[in-house]
Order: sequence, then C-alpha cells, then structure tokens
Amino acid sequence: MLPGETAPSGRSADRAMARRLSQLDRGPLRGEFLSQGSFLYMEEFLPADATARLVAAVAAVEGAVNRNYLPGHKQGGSVSRHTIDELAPFIAELYRSPALTAWLGELAGERLQASPPDDAHAYALYFYTRAGDHIGWHYDTSYYRGRRYTLLLGVIDESSCRLEYELHTREPEVPNLPGSVQYPPGSLVFFDGDKLKHRVTPARAGERRVSLTFEYVTDPRMHAGWRLISNMKDAVAYFGLRQVFGRGRKRSASPSRSDAT
Repeated sequence: MLPGETAPSGRSADRAMARRLSQLDRGPLRGEFLSQGSFLYMEEFLPADATARLVAAVAAVEGAVNRNYLPGHKQGGSVSRHTIDELAPFIAELYRSPALTAWLGELAGERLQASPPDDAHAYALYFYTRAGDHIGWHYDTSYYRGRRYTLLLGVIDESSCRLEYELHTREPEVPNLPGSVQYPPGSLVFFDGDKLKHRVTPARAGERRVSLTFEYVTDPRMHAGWRLISNMKDAVAYFGLRQVFGRGRKRSASPSRSDAT
C-alpha cells in the first residue's frame, strides 16, 4: 500500500472514471473501434489524478519487479496482480471499476468480466528500463472459453519505445494495416487480444517505460489443461514460479484471478 493510502473503498476510482467517461461520446469511439478491427487508441483518457496515482504505484512496486529474458522474443520486467494487490491496491480498485468495465463492454459490444482471481495477468505492470528491453510480435491469445480484451494504460514513458501493430490480420478480405503509437501517461489502447498483432520496440540505454495492462474476458471458464499451459507461460515469461504457483495460488484460495505490452 502506498504511504498515506488507506484501504481502497472500491468507490473513489469508480467515481472518477464515471465522471471522465461521461464526457466521452461513445458512438464515434465504438465506430472507430469496429472500423479498425477491434482496436482503439486515445492519447488522453485517464483523469490526471488517476495517472498520478499510477505513477506512485510504480514506485511502490519497483522493488518487486521480476525480470525475464527469452532470446528472440522478449526482455523486460513484470509485476503481477498478486504483488500489486499487496503494494499498490489502487490499481486493483481501478481495474474493478464498474463504470470502466461497462464502458469497455459497450465499446466491445459484449459484456466484459474481470479475469478470475488466480490469473496473474489480470492486471500487471511491465517495465522497459534497460537497453534492449522489448517484446516481439505476438497476439494476446486467450486461453479462456470466451474472448479476452486487453486495455493498455500509459504510466511512464521516458523512452523511444513504440507500440507497433498490424490491424485486420484475422480478416482475409481486408488488407493488413500497419500502425505505431508511443502512448504517453494517461493514454489508452484497447483491443481484442486475439485480433491484434503487435510488439514493443527495444528501449535504449538510460530510457524508462512502464505500462499497465488490464485483461477482461467474456467467459472466465478455462479447461484445466489450458490453465496449466497459461500458468507455465506466466511463470517462465513474466512473473516467476513463486508468484504464479506459490503466493498467487495461495491468495486466490482466500476471499478477495497473455502477453504484455
């Protein structure tokens, strides 16, 4: 928990998001989302106070970053939802905002739900802080029975890293459309994880980039075999064995569950 922060009520973040979302014209945004093959970028999205609290959350978890290197695919640091729950609960509060979840569902055109309590990827921070930190081309593949939507929020960007993507790769009748954004603090990227091919270009020495990912699903059920595969991927490529199979599993049993960009 951040210094001076009380236990989240689950209401302050939701009230702030409800005010912000009431200012947005949903119709044109949904039209843009659909025309781009389930993809939307907004340079200014979060309220300024929410962005500031996310920056403070980064400082709170920085000592718990788990670094990984997969030759030919990724290099960087990650902090899973389990550690975030302990050290930066405002992020969990924002993730569970009913106003935000409903608004995203209206963009997607279907009801979205929070990922299950044992999903380490439900909300996570990703750090690009050393030369060469990057992630290669990938989809945010859903192992769930339904679809999985990714929300990226810019937190810190003192880098030359760019999110590069290709639209319409799952639509044979539509030409692929490449794009690239360098999303600043407070910005939004929202997409269907199975449809957007994307990557983050390598950081240079002395640069710093931190992004926050929220994952929402249309059906939280998952076959046990796929759950094992998903957990192994998270443990090896992102959060470490202890987070996924130790502390995370233990916490999910108590009252309280991709790839990253």
